[in-house]
Amino acid sequence: MSDKSKFLNSENLVEHIDIKSINTVEMVEAMGKMAFQSRNLSRAAQIFDLMMNDKSCISYLTLAGSLISAGLKQVIVDMIENNMCDAIVSTGANIVDQDFLEALGFRHYQGTPFVDDNELRELMIDRIYDTYIDEEDLRVCDMTVAEIANSLPPGSYSSREFIREMGKWLVLNDKGKGSIIRTAYEKGVPIFCPAFSDSSAGFGLVHHQYHANKGEVVGIDSAKDFLELTKTKIQVGDSGIFMIGGGVPKNFIQDVVVAAEVLGIEADMHKYAVQITVADERDGALSGSTLKEASSWGKVETTYEQMVFAEATIAMPIIVSYAYHKNNWKGRPERRFNDFLDNA
Repeated sequence: MSDKSKFLNSENLVEHIDIKSINTVEMVEAMGKMAFQSRNLSRAAQIFDLMMNDKSCISYLTLAGSLISAGLKQVIVDMIENNMCDAIVSTGANIVDQDFLEALGFRHYQGTPFVDDNELRELMIDRIYDTYIDEEDLRVCDMTVAEIANSLPPGSYSSREFIREMGKWLVLNDKGKGSIIRTAYEKGVPIFCPAFSDSSAGFGLVHHQYHANKGEVVGIDSAKDFLELTKTKIQVGDSGIFMIGGGVPKNFIQDVVVAAEVLGIEADMHKYAVQITVADERDGALSGSTLKEASSWGKVETTYEQMVFAEATIAMPIIVSYAYHKNNWKGRPERRFNDFLDNA
């Protein structure tokens, strides 16, 4: 066994949890009669289920933190396939470094934080707390992004447009079945990464722009992202948000209400809002700021909102499993916002 294979081997693969096979309805309803975060989680699950039952309401999913590497990919794919989310706003790391990496055939590995990180660095193994990634696999991911950029006509693209091209590339190359990017591409679900370059996408695009002829480059326009996302809100009206973590994705989706008003279009605040976070609200940062605070900015209504102060790998599968097995998502329309935005 090589030094590297003792850390990265098939016995230590991260497995993605399947909420379809785990019915949490009874447990979640029992937790509603407990206290602290159990009761908060139970109410959050019921609010998310209300959003699923509201067929006229857009369901936005935001992703921040290291989620796919931790085993939550299948949860998100199930949401896309069953019309439980109509658009995704994410960090670039989740979509490119983690989901696209796995779509290319690579994996994440169970590890430990109690390890010599200098040894990992020498072996080109990257660590996310107790999870390992092969840096050489990430380099392949970087260069594949560069390859996709090289194939496109020069110009300014939203991250949604570029990620759609990534999904198209996966289909044409018969890769990534069961990945978030490919599933979203096939279902017409847009994925926005406002800070797209803060990921392997950034390395790939830097490589592309450095080697391209001057002025003949592909660039990412985050303002176009903002406008496109706002157009989805304007088109439908009622909206709900299910936020995993905070950061840029959280702020981006909340701000579409204000953006619509800036355009002179009256837009209702988000009707439903659930956030899972471990961040603290007392430092004034966005990730831990409460949804009640967001109401003061005119972004979120306070009738159906719930903060859950819990770690995402625990809370997200429980909440989504609850809503999935309640079956109120059935009959939700397939909105295919990618098609709408391509022609908007």
